[in-house]
Amino acid sequence: MAKVDGRSTITEIDIVCTPCFEDDIREQAVKYCPECLEFLCTGCTRHHGRQRISRSHKLVDKNEAKQGSHVIVKAKCLYHLDREIEMYCEEHDMVYCLKCIATDHRSCKGVTGLDDLSVSTDQERETERLKADIMNIQECLENTDKKTKTNLQCIEEQRNDVVSQIEGLARGLVEHIQKLEREALEGLDAVYSLVKGELETDISNLSKAKQEIEQVRSQLKDLDSLDKIQFVQTKLTQQTLNDAVTVFGQHESKGIQSLYLKENTELKSSVSSSTFLGSVQKISENKRLPTSRTYKVRSQKEENIRMKNDKDDPYICDVCQLPDGTIILADHYNKRIKRLDVNYNIKDCFDLGSYTTGICCTGNTEVAVKLNNNKVRFISVGSILSKVRDISVTSGGYRGMAYCAGELWVSAERGVNVYSMTGTILNSIGSDVNGQRIFTSIQQMTVSRENVCVADPSDGVVCLTRDGTVKRKLRDKRLADTRGVCVSNDGTVFISGCGSNNIMMFDSEGKCLGELVSKDSGLVSPLSLLFDDKRNCLVVACYPDKMIVYYI
Repeated sequence: MAKVDGRSTITEIDIVCTPCFEDDIREQAVKYCPECLEFLCTGCTRHHGRQRISRSHKLVDKNEAKQGSHVIVKAKCLYHLDREIEMYCEEHDMVYCLKCIATDHRSCKGVTGLDDLSVSTDQERETERLKADIMNIQECLENTDKKTKTNLQCIEEQRNDVVSQIEGLARGLVEHIQKLEREALEGLDAVYSLVKGELETDISNLSKAKQEIEQVRSQLKDLDSLDKIQFVQTKLTQQTLNDAVTVFGQHESKGIQSLYLKENTELKSSVSSSTFLGSVQKISENKRLPTSRTYKVRSQKEENIRMKNDKDDPYICDVCQLPDGTIILADHYNKRIKRLDVNYNIKDCFDLGSYTTGICCTGNTEVAVKLNNNKVRFISVGSILSKVRDISVTSGGYRGMAYCAGELWVSAERGVNVYSMTGTILNSIGSDVNGQRIFTSIQQMTVSRENVCVADPSDGVVCLTRDGTVKRKLRDKRLADTRGVCVSNDGTVFISGCGSNNIMMFDSEGKCLGELVSKDSGLVSPLSLLFDDKRNCLVVACYPDKMIVYYI
């Protein structure tokens, strides 16, 4: 404030101090800090110079800043936030502080100080390009932001839909249990009525027999002479006695009637052993499954699968691989499974006592082995191989088994039976929607994502969805007597022709990709296949006693 003719006047403030203005105080700025981007009054200028973080800042006069002639703000280093950028490295095309240059760019070519750097027309074009790129990315970010917000709204709606599905699924199960409850009660009433009627009839017959016996007993007392009347009465009494004995015998043979409930233990066990109602998954709209590629054989090697104590020639009817890469062979003739080490040498074995007809991995350290005695035996694969438990199945002599989404797909006489892990049969797959048989017979089975691929000797490979619907059939005239099938991690399906002595490839959509191994290569009777995704190899078990590893 100034005095003119003894009167106080307010000095005109052309530039307000930035920190003071933030506190609703209007003070005339005298300086400008290019690094803090703030105008400062006299008091704030002194305070600015006292603080450690800002005492090194070079202030300029407010008028220079107002006219745009102030020094350009020096940017801070990306890697050392307390240092200013002072150098340019041409080799890395990036600007750095002196510490960066001294530590990481001492040997780089074209290191120049910013003060010595000349700006060319190329730099101007680069600036224009950056402006255009910034506008483009701003537009992309804006569109993505809108799309993400829309996605969030959709997710919220989908969550409500999934909640309804879960509630509907639970309600359906409860309604089904209630239906079973009603049927059980109706069955109880029917049996109760039947038994009650039978017992009431028995009581009536017994009462009648008692009366008749009492009557003839009284009549016998009144007979005192041996005449014709007594003779007739004696015979009638004997018949009444015989009838009473018959009634008594029939009733006694029935015994005491009782009612009891025979529980459906399979249903109870299945419900009790279930660990989840449904699994909610996340999928991305732009996620792409890996595309199949055409493989070629780089080399091959025959591996020994015979053990000293084998009683017969090895016959590998099936093969599986655990998540850690461990490979297990099912040796049919020797009634055992064999574990391989990382070099495909036999590490140990486990005797089963019955002929093996299939094997599949059912957990991180567990396999299931199908036996010809109508059993599936679960084996723990740890430091030693050990039996866990058995479940009963039908058609144990037929080859092939797979594990898909917590269920066992087991070959049968006319198709595939699907079992729970407790042995409850869940589905039988043998005919299509038109009632036509899907398979002539079944050989090896494998899982491809959510589908099950089944080798059929006379019809190539049949790919089924989880509900048993035929999704596609893989055929090629170069295949004969198809026995083996496996799938790589990119979806390529490998099929062996035991009669054609070759191995064909198909992509995930069913398109034939040609032969991996031709009959001219010397391959004989390929039976079981396994794609070893840990080593990028195809393991082929041949009839009767060979195993070949193809490095592809």
